[in-house]
Amino acid sequence: MQLDIAGAFDISMISVIFAFLFVDLFDTAGTLVGVSKKAGLMRADGSIPNLDKALLADSTATVAGSLLGTSSTTSYIESTAGVASGGRTGLTAVTVGVLFLLALFFAPLAGMIPAYATAGAIFYVSVLMLFTLQEIDWEDLTEAAPAAVVLLLTPLTFSIADGIALGFITYTAVKALTGKFDQISVAVWVLTVILLAKIVFL
Repeated sequence: MQLDIAGAFDISMISVIFAFLFVDLFDTAGTLVGVSKKAGLMRADGSIPNLDKALLADSTATVAGSLLGTSSTTSYIESTAGVASGGRTGLTAVTVGVLFLLALFFAPLAGMIPAYATAGAIFYVSVLMLFTLQEIDWEDLTEAAPAAVVLLLTPLTFSIADGIALGFITYTAVKALTGKFDQISVAVWVLTVILLAKIVFL
């Protein structure tokens, strides 16, 4: 509860605020798509039911985390592993939360485990995420190219947010260059302009 609200209105903070906004927004979007797909919650048209509630829960957690002085409290793609194991409701999250509280007592023991020991779990999560690639129309270059950009640049930039942002920009550019303007919605145009501005000026 030591936030400097007045300092946030300083002109020099605008770039920082927008950087955090985009990182959190696209990290969350990528996570929700991946987890929803694996859980079988995504509709046939690609939309996610109750998406507004999921985003509200995530943003509320982020604000609460900032008030308490923690790092960004958001959804994580590792949740896919829990979903694959059968976790489908909020009870799963509550159970994990309780177990994490209990794990605090074993923190020194956990610290003895080297970071590379978790590589197997991360690899498993990446395999689960790759299942969604079968939904992409690989015969259509204007659909495949943006997907490839996201796949390649997410690990190379060490950021889900940057990978998705560059994918958005590529999608708009490829569709426009091939004359498929009718497939670019107004929302995508607006996002593309904002993301380009972020990359150029922030």
